[in-house]
Amino acid sequence: MKPPHDVGITNISLFHDLEQRRLLFACEGREKTVVKTFVKDLEAHGGQAENIDSICIDMSKSYIAGVGDFLPNAEITFDPFHVMAIVNKAVDQVRRQEVKTEPLLKKTRYLWLRNEANRTQRQQEHFDSLPKSRLKTARAWQIKTTLQEVYQQCTTIAEAEEALNRWYSWAIRSRLEPIKEAARTIRRHWNGILSWFDGHLNNGGVEGTNSIIQAAKARARGYGTTRHLITVSYLVAGKLTYLPAPPFITRCCG
Repeated sequence: MKPPHDVGITNISLFHDLEQRRLLFACEGREKTVVKTFVKDLEAHGGQAENIDSICIDMSKSYIAGVGDFLPNAEITFDPFHVMAIVNKAVDQVRRQEVKTEPLLKKTRYLWLRNEANRTQRQQEHFDSLPKSRLKTARAWQIKTTLQEVYQQCTTIAEAEEALNRWYSWAIRSRLEPIKEAARTIRRHWNGILSWFDGHLNNGGVEGTNSIIQAAKARARGYGTTRHLITVSYLVAGKLTYLPAPPFITRCCG
């Protein structure tokens, strides 16, 4: 027998209520039409798409297009998690390029991606010993940490925009192509990134929920179909109200 194909969580789209921290809807695919499918389900259950005024998504072109077409009143927010993921990837790309001429960068990937608070003492000592003054990876890392400081220190959209403009100018002139490309991506999503500084809408709870779903999937040794994965997602993340089972029929007549 051919073993069932393992279904990954990236094959489905999950729509959450960020206030209630619960899964509202799950469906197969990541095309823009999944937003239309969500809207149809929402309205079938008495909801109104026009009442959704904020939505937090990743930078998928499909999701952005879907929100624009089917949730016209929703302001898009890109949270720091996804923004920093883009810059972290760029830092690692710089390291991968530079390790070819700087062997001391071997096995240092996570030193550059982790924050100081998440490094062990041994990792920190190794990180401190690296010659940062001449490493391109160190410049990329400094650009990344400066962007983190923007999120940590700015409290208004006006402050954030001024700081982000300075950061963008530095990043785009860095002569580090992966960092420059990350900066261009951020510029293309500028308004959605800035909107975070207004409402601080984020997907932190969603990432935690996704971890719960992945853990359930691991315990079950995977799921054979997307339908099974969606069903389990509702069970572990939908905060469903369970109705008591009817009593067993012990006697009947005909």
